[in-house]
Amino acid sequence: MILIAGALADFYRGSNGECGSIGYGIATAYAKEGANLVLTGRNVQKLTDAKEELEAKYGIKVLPVQADVSAGSDNEAIVQNVVKQAIDTFGRIDVLINNAQASASGVTIADHTTEQFDLAVYSGLYAAFYYMKACYPYLKETKGSVINFASGAGLFGNFGQCAYAAAKEGIRGLTRVAATEWGPDGINVNVVCPLAWTAQLEKFEQAYPDAFKANVKMPPMGHYGDVEKEIGRVCVQLASPDFKYMSGETLTLEGAMGQRP
Repeated sequence: MILIAGALADFYRGSNGECGSIGYGIATAYAKEGANLVLTGRNVQKLTDAKEELEAKYGIKVLPVQADVSAGSDNEAIVQNVVKQAIDTFGRIDVLINNAQASASGVTIADHTTEQFDLAVYSGLYAAFYYMKACYPYLKETKGSVINFASGAGLFGNFGQCAYAAAKEGIRGLTRVAATEWGPDGINVNVVCPLAWTAQLEKFEQAYPDAFKANVKMPPMGHYGDVEKEIGRVCVQLASPDFKYMSGETLTLEGAMGQRP
């Protein structure tokens, strides 16, 4: 069973007619492998739509759970409820994918508010921490996998993305520590930094055109990643036996743009 935390935050059809969410691309890739899924997000209708579509197309079972980690909420209880429902329904957790993230991109450090900074840190870093902590006993039983999502914004210091970058780099640090601590339990923990044309990227371009122009370039490979085939399929492989010895690593899926020492 695969628990994808925050997968459908941006689940809708993009202007090109394709699904606009990396999370939905991941869910589709796993569904094609026959995996049952737990999907979380803020919008109940989007979750219901995703459940109906995935179950009808691929004959799997999907448990949608409305959940949102945010400042001022009892976040540990929110996450524990998601995990309890997952275990009550499926009895096990094989893979945890932390894909949730909200932020006020395009706002400089000087103009960033505490509320905007909290939005990124809670939805991303705190959410990953709470889900990892709650899922650990069950991942230990299955010798499972954790796949966390970070970003080139943190790797390369993108303009106007201070809170987003800080949250994502915090997730990378958390991932490396978990890889060290959980390696003896047979759990591998890795990070993916994707670049794909998504509904969220479309909205970023529309809301912050200057920041978009400064940060988002066409990759040398000549196209943005396909959310299912070039992002989701990698997540499937990272949780497969072939990649169990890889842990604590950061994979940049950016079509040759994410090169670094």
